[in-house]
Amino acid sequence: MFSRREFLELSAGLGMAPLLNVFELGSAAAEEISDTSNLAISTFRFEVSPPEGHSLCGGWIKPVVGYDDELEAIGVVITGAGKPIVLCAVDWTGLLNSAHITWRNALAEAAGTTPERVAVQCVHQHNAPFACLDAEEIILEQGDLPHIIEKGYYNDCLERGQKAIGEALKQSVPLTHIASGQGMVEKVASNRRFLGADGKIEHWRGSAAAGSDVLRELPEGLVDPWLKTVAFYSNEKKVAAFHYYATHPMSYYGDGRVTSDFAGLARKRRQTDEPGCTHIYFTGCSGNVAAGKYNDGSAKARADLTNRLYAGIVASEAELKPQPISSVGWKTQDILPVPRASFNEAAIMEGINNKENPVVHRNRPSYMVSWLRRCANRIPIVLSSLAVNDIALLHLPAESFLEYQLRAQQLAPGKFVATAAYGDGGPWYIPTAEAYPQGGYEVSVAFCEPTMDPMLMDGIGKLLG
Repeated sequence: MFSRREFLELSAGLGMAPLLNVFELGSAAAEEISDTSNLAISTFRFEVSPPEGHSLCGGWIKPVVGYDDELEAIGVVITGAGKPIVLCAVDWTGLLNSAHITWRNALAEAAGTTPERVAVQCVHQHNAPFACLDAEEIILEQGDLPHIIEKGYYNDCLERGQKAIGEALKQSVPLTHIASGQGMVEKVASNRRFLGADGKIEHWRGSAAAGSDVLRELPEGLVDPWLKTVAFYSNEKKVAAFHYYATHPMSYYGDGRVTSDFAGLARKRRQTDEPGCTHIYFTGCSGNVAAGKYNDGSAKARADLTNRLYAGIVASEAELKPQPISSVGWKTQDILPVPRASFNEAAIMEGINNKENPVVHRNRPSYMVSWLRRCANRIPIVLSSLAVNDIALLHLPAESFLEYQLRAQQLAPGKFVATAAYGDGGPWYIPTAEAYPQGGYEVSVAFCEPTMDPMLMDGIGKLLG
């Protein structure tokens, strides 16, 4: 058994193929138990704020100059249902490829479980780190580019995580009941993509529509208006509450000030209300959903969005009616996506090597090369779900389009399905197949072929079936 420090140093130093060989990833599997007498739950949190001067969002926006509020990783460990299960949400832009795998390995090692029983999802704020260890290696070779993720800081975060889980396990309590509820969220989410008469994207609305009356006046478009909450109880005591809502969680960014933004601020306000319960926020499938219709990028808009999301959390919790836990099931499904046929590693590396190109056109392509190399090594994406009674918690990768979340709900009409996206961010955006011929920003930064749609849906179906 490695020491924590030895484990982290080894993990961070491995390339993609060795990672797959040394730390076994989960193959498609399912496990369900009906004897719930030994269930227990423990909660953990640890700070993951980057140091001053560290890159934010991959290094192509202003680095850290100050802090509005701290970034956290928050989660639970569930024991008594086979090997321990770890669920964690991180206030980072993303964890991609070996960074996501290494994070899961570290938490698994601390909890005494295996990586396929660990789900790590990012909230996706942008004044936050966008971690890809493989891309970091690529840009380090250039010698003149800002870091993607500084390894010392990354390893420190994982060491804090392992210590937090170790302490949490000493204070576990019986897990006896579960409850679900949902509350309507008003004037937060809005769709980004609007088609013209030719079936192509005519208008695109990002996280903020500052100075654009046209974009603000467009309809809300397709959204999921419900914020869903799933709460875990130890008899009458509410121990943890998971909150799920689908929108890009940015009001404004790029000023170098670290913040958990309106989603994190709403979560923190609810945490203040109930200090004895651990509140965790998961961002749903938001690849084509943001706050642009209702956000002008001002400080007031951030406050308004925080208030509205907080109101949705409170409304969803008003519906909670704890029920005894009668069954627990954990499933995983591996998928091997096909990278974009248009991606050519040599051509992409030529652009990265060109010191005349701006940083964004050198750092960002390093994520593409990392994905190509991962696919060449056939390292899968691991999908997972936790089923408790008639509640299903679904964990999906990257910036999946909202439609995947809505389809999942339709696939399991008898279940309360709560979806967290932004797991392994290797594929970047995951549009639906029909979105590819429409074009637009999301399609331009989708790293997989349209075959990702049926592949992902097949995996979701097996998890929920």
